[in-house]
Amino acid sequence: MTRYPAPELKDLPEDMRARILEVQEKSGFVPNVFLALARRPAEWRAFFAYHDALMLKEEGSLTKGEREMIVTATSAANKCLYCVVAHGAILRIYEKKPLVADQVAVNYRKADITPRQRAMLDFAMKVCLRSDEIEEADFAALKPHGFEDEDIWDIAAITAFFGLSNRMASFSNMMPNAEFYLMGRVPREKKPAA
Repeated sequence: MTRYPAPELKDLPEDMRARILEVQEKSGFVPNVFLALARRPAEWRAFFAYHDALMLKEEGSLTKGEREMIVTATSAANKCLYCVVAHGAILRIYEKKPLVADQVAVNYRKADITPRQRAMLDFAMKVCLRSDEIEEADFAALKPHGFEDEDIWDIAAITAFFGLSNRMASFSNMMPNAEFYLMGRVPREKKPAA
């Protein structure tokens, strides 16, 4: 799976094991990132705490789909296979559009997204590729689309956090789970009623 051996689930501290089992229960599998980063428990806890603070927050105007769109587009710019595939799958599910993740990853300017989402991704890509060039005009371009200063912070923070994640996944050769490739593309099988 990676250049660094992942620990066994049974050998992890209880809080980490519980979180991973919760994810497994919800998704039906354990995303590789959870075990790959678990070799360093303090870093794992910090990583997922910041991940959750950015991606699961209720405040602000960014939808869960828009957050995943930022991750997918910027991860593609960073050439991170794991994050493009994994977060592209989540994006397809949140947006209920089987084609959107591929479009956003390859060329978001031609993707079936709203003008608001395009403006958001224009800003995210500038943070991703040329953050030293951010200026007031970049903030001003987002205001007509309803983005407040805290939303803009979220766009930048998501981009920056996943820049870290992309680099960790790429250098360690973290590979996406096979399950991610079909998620959101084909209807999910329904479990029989009990």
